[in-house]
Amino acid sequence: MVDKNKQNSEFKTSILKIFALNPNSSFNYKQVSSRLGFSDKASKQMVMNYLKSMKEEDIILEATQGKYKLNPVYITSNVLPKHYIIGTVDMKQTGKAYVLVDEGEDIYISHNNTYHALHGDKVKVYLFPQRKNRKREGQIVEIIERAKTSFVGIMEMHGRYAFVIPDSSFMPVDIFIPLDCASTAKNGDKVLAEITEWPDSANNPFGKIVKVLGKPGDNNVEMQSILSEFDFPLFFPAATEKEAEEIEIELPKSEIKKRKDCRNRVTFTIDPDDAKDFDDALSLETLDNGNYEVGVHIADVSYYVRQGGEIDKQAFERGTSVYLVDRTIPMLPEKLCNGVCSLRQDEEKFCFSVIFEMNPNAEIVSQWIGKTVIKSNRRFTYQEAQKVIEGKQGEYSEYILPLWNLAEIMRNKRFKAGAINFESEEVKFHLDENAKPIGVYVKESKEANWLIEEFMLLANRKVAEFIGKQKQKNKAKTFVYRVHDEPNEEKINVFKEFIGKLGYTINNKSRSSLAKSFNALFEKINGKGEQTMINMIALRTMSKAFYTTDNIGHYGLGFSYYTHFTSPIRRYPDLMVHRLLELYLEDKPSVNKEVFEERCEHCSVMERKAAEAERMSVKYKQAEYLSDKVGKIFEGVISGVSKWGLYVLLDESKCEGLVPIRTIDDDFYALDEDNFRYVGKNTGRVYQLGTKVKIKIENVNMMKKQMDFSIVKEK
Repeated sequence: MVDKNKQNSEFKTSILKIFALNPNSSFNYKQVSSRLGFSDKASKQMVMNYLKSMKEEDIILEATQGKYKLNPVYITSNVLPKHYIIGTVDMKQTGKAYVLVDEGEDIYISHNNTYHALHGDKVKVYLFPQRKNRKREGQIVEIIERAKTSFVGIMEMHGRYAFVIPDSSFMPVDIFIPLDCASTAKNGDKVLAEITEWPDSANNPFGKIVKVLGKPGDNNVEMQSILSEFDFPLFFPAATEKEAEEIEIELPKSEIKKRKDCRNRVTFTIDPDDAKDFDDALSLETLDNGNYEVGVHIADVSYYVRQGGEIDKQAFERGTSVYLVDRTIPMLPEKLCNGVCSLRQDEEKFCFSVIFEMNPNAEIVSQWIGKTVIKSNRRFTYQEAQKVIEGKQGEYSEYILPLWNLAEIMRNKRFKAGAINFESEEVKFHLDENAKPIGVYVKESKEANWLIEEFMLLANRKVAEFIGKQKQKNKAKTFVYRVHDEPNEEKINVFKEFIGKLGYTINNKSRSSLAKSFNALFEKINGKGEQTMINMIALRTMSKAFYTTDNIGHYGLGFSYYTHFTSPIRRYPDLMVHRLLELYLEDKPSVNKEVFEERCEHCSVMERKAAEAERMSVKYKQAEYLSDKVGKIFEGVISGVSKWGLYVLLDESKCEGLVPIRTIDDDFYALDEDNFRYVGKNTGRVYQLGTKVKIKIENVNMMKKQMDFSIVKEK
């Protein structure tokens, strides 16, 4: 007997393959029928019915009346013939690329086989027959979806035409600009250019100038360039600012009556000394039974930011606040982020709170989640709170010290249970009045930071558990989770081999043994030359955390349930969590999963963009810091070894630059890739990962954010 469901599925897949092989083309039912080999009227009618059905399912889109095109979301490798695959382009400076795929080894693309693909593009690749013991290689044959079309660069005029030389090292070609598309840009200006077309016969894309940013080297121009590169808006629209101005500052008494009143509890915030937006506060009371009531109070942004309003639209578009070296690009207008919503000292504020009863062993006896009104008694900086913890005395010590004791117990339990203690250095700058860096330091995380971290982790975990364990018709309610998948076994084995050559080991027989050996490794490499590189590769080995409605747990933290609840002033997912939590506390039905999954995907993308923009601003300031130090000598350690030369991380400033191998001219040096070192053919001198060296600053390219060093020979 014929399985009709199977037959329908196979027929739909056949149609889907036609669209997948031609993702930029549109077809009507006659053209699809022809490609399937159908000519009779009944078969054509059946194809038409399938096309209408697939349109209703959003698998295909109606490009023009009666003609359909594949929805890019549904392009997957399993609908293509075996010699084609879908992936994402990882473009290199040389013009070659790798295409990253969901499963299996990445595909190498030589510079003459990249078609017109750019970094981050979703592409279709034709796979060459694989030769024995050779990496997979292919040719990009179609651009399915552009990652971006706007690029920041320098305008270069050439008589009747111009080029924009992109700042990004991932952009291997310049953009051709016809003079009638040059706007008011002049030679040497920093501009934002948008690609308008890229004819098959052209070596360069054609574009137009959409914004003249100013003169290169000006701090404000460079910071705006970074934001423009990642499509972050530079200001709020007038409608958004108007909506913010209309928000009442005074708390309505009618709303206060609906909430748990926590204004009589001793409450305080602990934040960096330059913070202006205070998302979270802690309160503590000692109960008659010897237990503690600990309140984690989070700014109730959802009370002020109404869903679908002008502020909400802007907050969602941004997804997150962006923290560049010298400025913050907030997710919310200043009146909200630094004023109405911020938990400022001596001001009554609306919050969403998680209140725990905990015994002295940091075990939770009971918990309450709901809306509150609070009043912060004291705004602490991390340094002030740290002084109290270290000195065991000081203002509010009777509250801070018990909280630290509970946090320390929770922290130890967490690592014992399998949390991985990933640590990455955060470089900070001392800036003068013109935002020029006059000093560099590494932000240090101490007990005061860990105190806040542990209670925020606890609140995030317990909110996720509270909703995640609820069922509606035997299904979990739709919720926003912060998840972190298990690492790829192949990547772990590559990492294990890499650190093995440096004399270190990890045990990946089980999840707990891997977590313990990762933590032991991080302790062993602390302060050593290879620390930066090992930390960086360890992080790349792990999966990236992201937002989703499908809970798979958080591998790195070792939590089965986890979300982001504690920073709604600066993260849109936290705002979504607050709204969902309020709905479900009122016993409302589950929301549309697909809608929230789309929002999660957008927020994950914006988070990655913000992190990259922040890194780029640090790189720029590091280059600027060294720009007036050309010719000076510094000490550092070899932090990387490549075919180009040696990367050296400076001890004092944590700036990293390249010593091109061609500049070390006292011998011929051969690269020993397996052992991350260069060996002199005649002298036997070795330059390897972790070696301490003295270098001289030879050149600083602030536009490209690159620094060239040379080795200073010991006399």
